[in-house]
Amino acid sequence: MQRLSVMVGPMNTAAAPARIEVPQRHSPDWDRAIGLMGLEAQIQLLPYALGFFGISLPIMLTVVGYAPNAGWFFTSMALYALNWAAFYAILDWRKSNRPSLSNLRLHTAIHIAAGLLWALALFQTAFYARAAGPLAEVLLVLCTGAAVTVIFFLAPNLPNLLVVGPATAVGPVLALRTNPETAGTAIYAVLATVLALALALILNRHLRGHFALSLEREGLLVEREGALEETRRLAKSRSDILTTLSHEIRHGLSGVAHVLAGAVGAGSRGSPSREQLRAALAAARDLVEVLDATVDTEVAETGRLTVQSEPLDAAQLVRDVVHLHRSAAQQKGLDLSFQVDPALSGLAGAAIGDATRVRQVLGNLVGNAVKYTPRGRIEVRAMGAAPATLRIEVADTGPGLTPEELSLAFQPFERIERTGGGVAGAGVGLTLSRRLARLMGGDIGAESAPGVGSRFWLDLPWDADAVCVTDGASSSIPPQHLRVLVVEDDQLQSAMLRSHLEQMGHKVLAVTDARRALDLLDMGPLDLLLIEADLPALSGVDMIARIRGLTGPVADLPIVAMSEGSVDQVQAMRQAGADATLCKPVALAALGRAMAEAFTLRRQAGRAITPVPLAGTDRAA
Repeated sequence: MQRLSVMVGPMNTAAAPARIEVPQRHSPDWDRAIGLMGLEAQIQLLPYALGFFGISLPIMLTVVGYAPNAGWFFTSMALYALNWAAFYAILDWRKSNRPSLSNLRLHTAIHIAAGLLWALALFQTAFYARAAGPLAEVLLVLCTGAAVTVIFFLAPNLPNLLVVGPATAVGPVLALRTNPETAGTAIYAVLATVLALALALILNRHLRGHFALSLEREGLLVEREGALEETRRLAKSRSDILTTLSHEIRHGLSGVAHVLAGAVGAGSRGSPSREQLRAALAAARDLVEVLDATVDTEVAETGRLTVQSEPLDAAQLVRDVVHLHRSAAQQKGLDLSFQVDPALSGLAGAAIGDATRVRQVLGNLVGNAVKYTPRGRIEVRAMGAAPATLRIEVADTGPGLTPEELSLAFQPFERIERTGGGVAGAGVGLTLSRRLARLMGGDIGAESAPGVGSRFWLDLPWDADAVCVTDGASSSIPPQHLRVLVVEDDQLQSAMLRSHLEQMGHKVLAVTDARRALDLLDMGPLDLLLIEADLPALSGVDMIARIRGLTGPVADLPIVAMSEGSVDQVQAMRQAGADATLCKPVALAALGRAMAEAFTLRRQAGRAITPVPLAGTDRAA
């Protein structure tokens, strides 16, 4: 149950404000919070009670003077002294034991006990007044007035009012009733105390309503402060995003533009070298990685990042990631290896998580190891770490980090200048990876030592009853020689997709309009559809829904949906019937994985797709 911590008024003039928890409006703790505020209000009335006691002191001494002997007199004075000692002891105890919802019963019991001590003192005083002769009736009426006053001071707290209030009135009423000369007055004393109790109950109800409004107001103020803090945090996050992107994009695009200018002959007589083209391509890929990580981080900050939980072939995922980074490692002279604990092979079950997100997290960890390790080796190991946990470790012989630097590395948009100088990046990879791991029920940890190296690990939950569905081949390898229909209204994106697909050995038909694409579905056999979400006239979501609503083999074609990364769009396309989704701009490796995922889902659904042999020439519309 969510609670808000707010400030309550001071217990007394010398004490600091107490903090209580504000529970939700209709929760069981709501009444307890109001009772706690009643106790605080009762303490705030103490200065007035002290003033009333000062006024009544001469009357009390007069009454006590009628004690039958000196022993009774000193006993009465000792009782009053005990009450005051208990009063100050309670105040001193409260300074180190603040009232809260957890100790409300203890504080209420102490308040009731202190009130009963004063009721006992008033009981004794009333029976002294009973023996005052001609002054007995006057003094007993004054004692009754004292009881009524005590009832008033008890009004803020209901338990005190119901227990101590009647006990306080017992002494004066019995003293009046047992004295033959004042027996008639006892009736008026009873009526006065009953009326005082009724008025005190009305006042208590009014105060409880006031306390409820105060709690709601304080809760709203705390929520407002939280919202303001969240706004400031988001504003800082957006400022960091803008600063990071402006720096990375400016430098990255400058290099790409320089090479492209050389390629078209602007400002240079020679053609760009293979090394220059490779550098430009690497810069462009770095920019895409920075943009993807930044967008995902921003989506995660808004709480709209979702993951799936399904059995994973973790070993194959790690092999794919290692394979993707082996070329970059070899170019730097690094030894990149992967090991699986033999104990895992005989272990029942599978790791649970989102295959795409696990691949993204491992890609960040292995990619960072390759980028920041100048020489030596990188080892990726899969093993069991704890009961129901799979651990994937990435250990390197890089420069290593101090504990302070390691903590800073997990902060968004923070980069370690000592180790990250000259390396492209937004500083959000580890932050995003940890968030993704925790969304999947796992976590990311790390340890490092300067001059020795670093070890990062991903923990994923392990389900002993889960079964990972495999078909004997890597799920990241799509079928070959497909007829692919690309529906993309952006000519540049369409050309890029066409180039990627042709590199993979597929035959491509590209259109820019959804209605045109629907007309082409019956004109020839197709194996796969790539559909953009934002299409003119008919959106990609509506197009997918229409295809799934058709009859015949066309309705069962694998569909990969493409979007700019909007979570709402991705969910809508999944619900409409898309088998896989891609975030633009589309990278070659991501395209292959999405195609493989689409075919795997179709195969698992019992609708195997048989690729059509290539024939004829490409068509483009």
